[in-house]
Amino acid sequence: MNKLIVFFFTIFLGLDILAMEIPTSARAEKSIASVEPALKKAFSKKGLEYGAPIFVRIFKDPGVLEVWVESNDGTFINFKNYDICTFSGKLGPKLKQGDNQSPEGFYFVNAGRLNPWSSFHLSFNLGYPNKYDRDHGRTGSALMVHGNCVSIGCYAMTDAYINEIYALSVAALKSGQRFFRVHSFPFKLEPEILSKYSSSQWHPFWLNLKEGYDYFNKYKRPPNVEVSNGKYVFGA
Repeated sequence: MNKLIVFFFTIFLGLDILAMEIPTSARAEKSIASVEPALKKAFSKKGLEYGAPIFVRIFKDPGVLEVWVESNDGTFINFKNYDICTFSGKLGPKLKQGDNQSPEGFYFVNAGRLNPWSSFHLSFNLGYPNKYDRDHGRTGSALMVHGNCVSIGCYAMTDAYINEIYALSVAALKSGQRFFRVHSFPFKLEPEILSKYSSSQWHPFWLNLKEGYDYFNKYKRPPNVEVSNGKYVFGA
């Protein structure tokens, strides 16, 4: 009986691994190969394992994408920050298709959301609209982090930066991370900064985002994110 359980468990794992097959292209392979040696060296200097789970935070102001990597003790440390070349719109969430607004909220990227054939060098889809967005009637599609330094609702990086971010994403997914989380914020949601926007229509929305922001800052692990009664809720 135990052998039978082990057999079916092994089959399940095999199917799971197949389901996570990483899409690739000659462009992606060449781009990854060009940056991996330096990335592996940087990981080693920080005591990190290349291919460890990653977590991404985006701040519209000051225009930074942060990559965090899981360390041996299970917490995430800030590996590197990348300047965002450009994003669309202004502070505040994306509401509808065609508003040229970059999204804010809590998203995740699995292997199926990688695009090694992107028209914008390399890209990954944030998965907008998520459940929160859909519950609030928000529409849109193909909201990406990509290269080429141009944006129509996306977060655009230089090709050099997206090469590194994409390589880290692929390495983590290949090593078994089922998906990595991307938290997109208007700015660092600290009380003194939020107070400057107390009259904004998005202040209540940003206070909800702050709960997830604070969770990560406290535990140095991205929270599990659910949606209940039209609000994000967070937990381990």
